[in-house]
Amino acid sequence: MSPAASGHRAGNMSLRLLITGGGTGGHLFPAVATAEHLLQSTENSTVLFIGTKRRLDRDTLERYGFSVSTIHSYGLKGKTFIELVKALLVLPVSLLESCYQILKFRPDVVMGVGGYVTGPVVTAAWLLRKPTVIHEQNSIPGLANRKLGGLVKKVCLSLPQSEKYFPAEKTVLTGNPVRKNIVDIARGEEDTGGKRTLVILGGSQGAHAVNQLVVDAVRLRGEDFLQMRVIHQAGRDDEPWVRQAYEELGIDHQVSAFFTDMAELYRQADIIVSRAGATTLAEIGVVGKPAILIPYPYAADNHQAKNGMWYTDSGAAVMFDQADLDARRLADEILAVVGDDERYRRMGEAMKKLGITNAAERIVGICTDLAQR
Repeated sequence: MSPAASGHRAGNMSLRLLITGGGTGGHLFPAVATAEHLLQSTENSTVLFIGTKRRLDRDTLERYGFSVSTIHSYGLKGKTFIELVKALLVLPVSLLESCYQILKFRPDVVMGVGGYVTGPVVTAAWLLRKPTVIHEQNSIPGLANRKLGGLVKKVCLSLPQSEKYFPAEKTVLTGNPVRKNIVDIARGEEDTGGKRTLVILGGSQGAHAVNQLVVDAVRLRGEDFLQMRVIHQAGRDDEPWVRQAYEELGIDHQVSAFFTDMAELYRQADIIVSRAGATTLAEIGVVGKPAILIPYPYAADNHQAKNGMWYTDSGAAVMFDQADLDARRLADEILAVVGDDERYRRMGEAMKKLGITNAAERIVGICTDLAQR
């Protein structure tokens, strides 16, 4: 595996880039960051996203102003027999629709970012002899990217642990692209009257187990948490009771089902409690905030725990198995980090060292190189 040259730049060459993937924000947001960098750093470049018909994917991309086309596609992993048969029967249709979209858009490069829709689109690009690249966010690749590794020209990696799943001569450590408004955050502290700010991130849909653990931790050590401010992304189902709990405890709080301005959230954060999705970790690394990680225990191949190890091994985060964690232990750990200025500083500095701020630039440079060959 070779690291991407930090000096890679798109220059003035315009690029027609087709990006495919989706299913989670973890797939989409790095793609958005890459597309944003391409359009901001070159003139007359064009980006087209191809995804599934999931409304969340389309709404996310359209909110950022990107053109989106969709194909029929269904996942293969972890499906029932009937769902698997349906997905396999639709594959030829997916491939034909992908060929049509590629011929219509005429991309210089096709980039896959993971998710089942990546499979037919990148395969179609390979059949049509278009330069192809994939980006893998996690330490353990998903099924689509793992299968595509042998076809594509380049494999861009976010974490070093994943290179063993791909041909060594194709892999490049680029990091995980982070949206520009997050990269631009200053490290200065938010003025909250001297209070430390605890931010809880459960993913775009929230995380009930994390929500319960955090609220129970605050309830258990209520007097200590009165000295803190809590910002909690709770998900739609848990938002009402989480907000009510903080109100009853007299905690300075801000609770929402979902925050759209993540840059502002990270700017205010002093310590973050989060799942261990690759994109969230990349964002926390860029802003350099200490973290307590609770990996989603049912993630495919336990990849969130593997993601988190890269950060805990460097001293940037503390990680707990959800099954082994209780409210007292979580409360003690949060308060120990924020109450020890030296430890807090060391964790923040270690996290900052792991953040790669120019990952999008590196990937755009690789795409440009492929287009010029």
